[in-house]
Amino acid sequence: MIAQRSTGYNNIDLSAAEKLGLTVARVSYYSPYSVAEFAWALALAVNRRIVRAAHRTREFDFRLDGLMGRDFRGRTAGVVGTGKIGAAFARIAHGFGMRLLGWDITENPDCLDLGLEYVPREQLFAESDLVSLQVPLLPETHHLVDAEALALMKDDAILVNSSRGGRVDTDALLATLRAGRLSGVGLDVYEEEAGVFFLDKSLEVMTDERLARLMTFNNVLVTSHQAYFTRDAVGQIAETTVGNVEDYLAGRTGDNTLVRPPGV
Repeated sequence: MIAQRSTGYNNIDLSAAEKLGLTVARVSYYSPYSVAEFAWALALAVNRRIVRAAHRTREFDFRLDGLMGRDFRGRTAGVVGTGKIGAAFARIAHGFGMRLLGWDITENPDCLDLGLEYVPREQLFAESDLVSLQVPLLPETHHLVDAEALALMKDDAILVNSSRGGRVDTDALLATLRAGRLSGVGLDVYEEEAGVFFLDKSLEVMTDERLARLMTFNNVLVTSHQAYFTRDAVGQIAETTVGNVEDYLAGRTGDNTLVRPPGV
């Protein structure tokens, strides 16, 4: 059995697992608030230049030069993917007094209750002051934010990705930033993060040139895939994983089972 401790399973070849007679189960649900709240932490940090301000004050530099942000109230939040996490993000945006736009293949009644308006993807990118990505990584969502999408965005928009790195075309994002566009970018994920994130690379030369270039922009904040990392979420992940293993041992096919070959 393969017990995946996450929602995403793009790292597993399900067809190969089935041919080998392996059962595969995932954690299909855990605290959506952990990721949604962290996405908002990124948005607030890049908007209000909090990291730069903290670095300055540690050096007893208390100037305000270059730290001006904007109110979110009255502006537009674009939620790309309105499942449980997207809905939690939208609920917080609603609390800020923002206009809500959404894009997804299905409409979430919880989001509609907040006044969220479902619009074509192009309209969402063009009209949003803040864009947050919450869609699963599928072939059709790979590089969802490409050069074309970035060209539609406002010059002073903020982009946040706390879902999967492959949804953003890093080369296109770098070109956009070099052109002086986008007010800020918050990334908790990166499309080539394997072999880098969760490791200490502080004493090594960073050989990933794209990631190194991203880090040179003072309006870009990169964190190491930690949006899910709360006691609440990790506890739910552990409980669900144990439950999936118990289902397998008992011969049950649970709601989290992705593959269970006949007779297993």
